[in-house]
Amino acid sequence: MAAAAAHHGQRRDERSQTDTVEDYAKAIYSLEQRGDGPVTTSSLAERLGVTRGSASSMVKRLAEHGLAEHAPYGGTKLTERGRRVALEVLRHHRLLERYLSEELGVPWDRVHEEAEVLEHVLSEELEERIAAKLGHPAHDPHGDPIPTREGEVEEGETRSLAELEPGERATVARVSDSDPAMLRYLAERDLCPGVEIWVDEKQPFGGPLFVRVGDRQHVLGSTLAQAVRVRTEP
Repeated sequence: MAAAAAHHGQRRDERSQTDTVEDYAKAIYSLEQRGDGPVTTSSLAERLGVTRGSASSMVKRLAEHGLAEHAPYGGTKLTERGRRVALEVLRHHRLLERYLSEELGVPWDRVHEEAEVLEHVLSEELEERIAAKLGHPAHDPHGDPIPTREGEVEEGETRSLAELEPGERATVARVSDSDPAMLRYLAERDLCPGVEIWVDEKQPFGGPLFVRVGDRQHVLGSTLAQAVRVRTEP
C-alpha cells in the first residue's frame, strides 16, 4: 500500500510539473503575440503571478527540454516544438471556454478560470467531441482564435481601441480575459466581440475615450481601451 501511495504521489507530481510547463509555454506564446521580440522574464513573471526567480528557473527548464530558447538579457522565445505545446493547450482552453459558455451557460467572466483547471486533463478524444458538438468554432467567447487540430491559428489583424481617433468606426474583435471584473463591466455596456462601435471623442495625454454603441455612449479609461482589440473598417 505504501508503494502504491508513493507511486500515486510521483504521478501527481509529474502531472503538476507538466501542467506548469504547459502554462509557461502558453504564457510565452501569448506574450509573443503582443510584442515584437523575445519575452522578458519580468513580463512572464507578471503574467503568471510568480517571482522573477521562479520564472527564470522555469524558462531554463523549458530550454533544457527544447521548448524555448533563452539568451541572457535577450529574452525568451518558443521553439517550434514549444509553439506546438502552447497551441495545443490553447486549443483545449478556448474550446472549453466556448463549451462552458454555450452549452452550460457559464458567464463569460468565469469561463477562463474554469478552463484553466480543465485544460490540462482534457483528452484528445473529448477535445474532438467538444469541437464537433460546437460546430468546430473559430473563436472563444472573448474573441480569441481557437487553434485548429493541426496547430494552425489565424490571429488576424487587430488594433487596440486606444489607438482609434475620433470619427473612426470599428468592430470589437477580442477582449482580454485576464480580469473577470473588467469583463463584467464591458458586458454591461455591450462591448463584446462582433459589436460595432464609433469613437466620438478622445481626450489627450492618455485621457478617456468616448465611444458609442448603438445609441449609448460610454466613457472608457486607457486601461479598458487597451484591453479591447478591434478591426477597423477599410
